[in-house]
Amino acid sequence: MRTLDYLQLNENKVNVVVESLNGLLADLQIFYSNLRGLHWNVRGRGFFALHAKYEELYNGVANQVDEVAERILQLGSRPENRYSEYLKVSRLQEDGFEPLGRAGIQKVLDMLSVLIGEEREVSAKAAEANDEVTVALIGDFLRGQEKLVWMLSAFLTRKSEVESEK
Repeated sequence: MRTLDYLQLNENKVNVVVESLNGLLADLQIFYSNLRGLHWNVRGRGFFALHAKYEELYNGVANQVDEVAERILQLGSRPENRYSEYLKVSRLQEDGFEPLGRAGIQKVLDMLSVLIGEEREVSAKAAEANDEVTVALIGDFLRGQEKLVWMLSAFLTRKSEVESEK
């Protein structure tokens, strides 16, 4: 028997989930690469904090990449591993931006917004396929990313904005 037969999931519905997971995998790989670029090239004010934060972020994304690839395998399919193929389907673009302080953090927030939207789509497709494991996996990603968005947004908040909230 095939793996999918043991999981008692509908193959046609799972194929839709796998396709969306491969798209997410591509975006996570591009996000990872962009975070590495930010980490390597950050300079200026806040260098030490940002350098460490970018490293923390890309290490976390590396784990997500592995989890998504392994979930694709669990669903009886094969994850894509070629960057040339990632670039064809990724919603994110490779970026050679200048990672100066706040602008780098804003780029991270922009990329997270794309990932969060895509993950909500993956979760909806997985729910339709009764694939609770993928739904839970994506839920874990979203939980961490939503907290990260809050924290990075707070980092970007200017003192004048905080004072106006009083």
